[in-house]
Amino acid sequence: MSAQKVAIGVIGGSSADEETLHLAYDVGMHCANNDAVLVCGGLGGVMEWASRGAADNGGLVVGILPGEDRNAANPFVNIAIPTGMGIGRNIFVVRTSDVLIAFPGSYGTLSEIAFALNSGKTVIYLPGAWNLKKIGKVDGALFKEAFNAAQAVGFALNALVKEV
Repeated sequence: MSAQKVAIGVIGGSSADEETLHLAYDVGMHCANNDAVLVCGGLGGVMEWASRGAADNGGLVVGILPGEDRNAANPFVNIAIPTGMGIGRNIFVVRTSDVLIAFPGSYGTLSEIAFALNSGKTVIYLPGAWNLKKIGKVDGALFKEAFNAAQAVGFALNALVKEV
């Protein structure tokens, strides 16, 4: 029996500017190139572009959907998991992921960051994402800033190596 693949959660807005979407694509590409499973909310925006980047490079994408319709997933999701739980599905995105990469987003993204940190999981945040260090004390070992896709995925994978 082989070891399980690393699951990298990608969280961020359902709508984003062009630069952010291209960065999400690159993160998905780097996840696939490092043989990591990409886990996301399965819909549009950052989720879709990261999914596309992984899919275009032979990666596996798991989309944990807020609704009950598996067909609502973006076309790059390989495994769609309809939860029927609305924003409550965010906890499943976090629990399914070994480490998370955060893009700019709204309160749903903030909740995923909070769930992850509360669970002791590392969150790599990219420019424009919620920077909790500006509003309070956050464990720097778990909450790290990255400035490009390769660095974000590298930090994510390195965080997991240290946990072993």
